[in-house]
Amino acid sequence: MGSGSVDIDELPRNEANYTALTPLWFLERAAVVHPDRLALIHGSRRYTWLQTYRRCRRLASALARRSIGAGSTVAVIAPNVPAIYEAHFGVPMSGAVVNCVNIRLNAPTIAFLLQHSSAAVVMVDQEFFGLTKEALKIWADKSKSKFRPPILVVIGDESCDGKVLQSAIESGAIEYEQFLASGDPEFAWSPPKDEWQSIALGYTSGTTSSPKGVVLSHRGAYLMALSGALIWGLNEGAIYLWTLPMFHCNGWCYTWSLAALCGTNICMRQVSAKGVYSAIEKYKVTHFCAAPVVLNSIINARPEETIPLPPNSVNVMTAGAAPPPSILSAMAERGFRVTHTYGLSETYGPSTVCAWKSEWDSLPPDVRAKLHARQGVRYISLEGLDVVDLKTLQPVPADGTTLGEIVMKGNLVMKGYLKNPKANEEAFKGGWYHSGDIGVKHKDGYIEVKDRAKDIIISGGENISSLEVESVLYTHPAILEVSVVARPDQQWGESPCAFVTLKEQEKAGPRMAEDIIKFAKAKMPGYWVPKSVVFGSLPKTATGKIQKHVLRSRAKEMGPLSKSRL
Repeated sequence: MGSGSVDIDELPRNEANYTALTPLWFLERAAVVHPDRLALIHGSRRYTWLQTYRRCRRLASALARRSIGAGSTVAVIAPNVPAIYEAHFGVPMSGAVVNCVNIRLNAPTIAFLLQHSSAAVVMVDQEFFGLTKEALKIWADKSKSKFRPPILVVIGDESCDGKVLQSAIESGAIEYEQFLASGDPEFAWSPPKDEWQSIALGYTSGTTSSPKGVVLSHRGAYLMALSGALIWGLNEGAIYLWTLPMFHCNGWCYTWSLAALCGTNICMRQVSAKGVYSAIEKYKVTHFCAAPVVLNSIINARPEETIPLPPNSVNVMTAGAAPPPSILSAMAERGFRVTHTYGLSETYGPSTVCAWKSEWDSLPPDVRAKLHARQGVRYISLEGLDVVDLKTLQPVPADGTTLGEIVMKGNLVMKGYLKNPKANEEAFKGGWYHSGDIGVKHKDGYIEVKDRAKDIIISGGENISSLEVESVLYTHPAILEVSVVARPDQQWGESPCAFVTLKEQEKAGPRMAEDIIKFAKAKMPGYWVPKSVVFGSLPKTATGKIQKHVLRSRAKEMGPLSKSRL
């Protein structure tokens, strides 16, 4: 209790009634409650909860025996395989911090992350061993005599080429199973003394600058693991398909939730619509998470790759970018029950949810999809969510039109950015975490993202939300993917420019561009209508988000639109 606070008693905390919160206990409990239930399935490999607990203790022990513990970082560069799941428990059980690295990054970026976090151990899947070696070389060349090579552990996989694994071992890496064998399955791990201790580090995708290292605590991970399960109705024994990369915000903390609920993790190395459908059929999958890009591929899968599903039979959580209403309704038509959430790496992944209301069930599908496309209300363990004026930081009116910045506060906000006091000062200004996303607040209190601050298009002094223009264009039958950015415009300053990927059978060309513009004119205010349409594939970040900054520079290179006839 703080000094000077008054309570009805003076009862102190003691060992019997107060423990630091940590999700590590979930695994110990799962091993006791369901020792023989399958915890992990990957190809022909199967591990029960007891086996998983013993493997994680071996990992913690193997690290501790090499003096890796509190204050150390262990980087993991791997797709969704058992080892990355085990690292979520085994690494923090040793006292160290787990840093799951995005496998789609290039070597210079990975070198930056490893150096910035002073990685003491790098666990790498064999497929990414070459990339990691290259990153380590860049780090070594940069640090010169100061470089202390991390312990290198290579994770083998039956679906990959055995020769690659062999050459990794010959070059001095320890094979993961050998590394585990050097640890004790009965290792007496100790939970953190202080729940504010860091459990995980994750780097933002850094679309504009150097990636920032987001530091998460044991307390936040514990609360998010439970909050995320409650919000979604994730039930005991859920069968969860890992379509979302575990390196992405620790799999939105579902890595830990699944142990709390003694569920079964189905690992997926590569994600495809066909793979998702066949896993649902084979394992009776009940839940999976995915960005809208993945949902789009599921909707547009060839009929022979799909299976018919009973309505609402598979629960899908989506976040990562705002999903167009058309994608949400198409998923519902195919039997998926979609929960739409929103958040950031800085908020342990999704931390707001478009909480469904039964009175929406009777609305026409298009109205329902529009309501469902909003980002919604705060998670249970997030104590504050608002939309505030960019200058005064005062809440904007709940009118659905006044734009402001989306801000959060509470237990689901990160500890801060690693070694970056300036960024922390900006991020936590005025006692809120500032998301950098622009949105509105509706009169029912639900928030809606309108754009990243830098993606708003200002045409003739009017603000245009690129997301809203995209939502309409996604309903065009020929469009597979679309991204709208500002292009310089002689008359209006800026005007919307649409970058479009067409569905396989469609033909790009002036006629298609005219058709898209005509379609847009019938469905949106005149000044929103894209004045230029560009066809081709869209550049994406390593997490599958469309890189608008790349498209913005392309639009700029195209030069300003001369005074248009429109």
